[in-house]
Amino acid sequence: MTHVQPGSFLTLHYRLSGPDGVALIDTFEAQPATISLGTGELSPALEERLIGLREGERAVFDLPAGAAFGERQPQMVQWVARKLLDELATPDQRWTVGDVVQFPTPDGTGTYAGTVRDVREDGAVLFDFNHPLAGQPVRFEVHIIGVL
Repeated sequence: MTHVQPGSFLTLHYRLSGPDGVALIDTFEAQPATISLGTGELSPALEERLIGLREGERAVFDLPAGAAFGERQPQMVQWVARKLLDELATPDQRWTVGDVVQFPTPDGTGTYAGTVRDVREDGAVLFDFNHPLAGQPVRFEVHIIGVL
């Protein structure tokens, strides 16, 4: 039976939930995920928990605060001016607190997300670019379906 190793290509179901028990990601009721370890699809701390698991195995990992996605970084909460938002998104786009917005990386090859925390009358938006589970304990539940 095949087991997970660094660089493995996996098909799995997984659920990530925070301290309130609410799942941020849950593939158990949908299509399984396919990931390649070491490519940044999961945080290194989560990938580390998968090493050694076998096809068909199920596991639950409780990670302490900050272990899965690091500590919250205050400098990752930033106001973004309306002028810049108009360049990065659809002009006149309106956001509300709680919205998650995808932005292109500076090199244009990827994206990153920010959660809207506040909106000023001048159109500037306060974004939190920390991972939603940064600084929090995380439960990571997995079912390994296939390992290549």
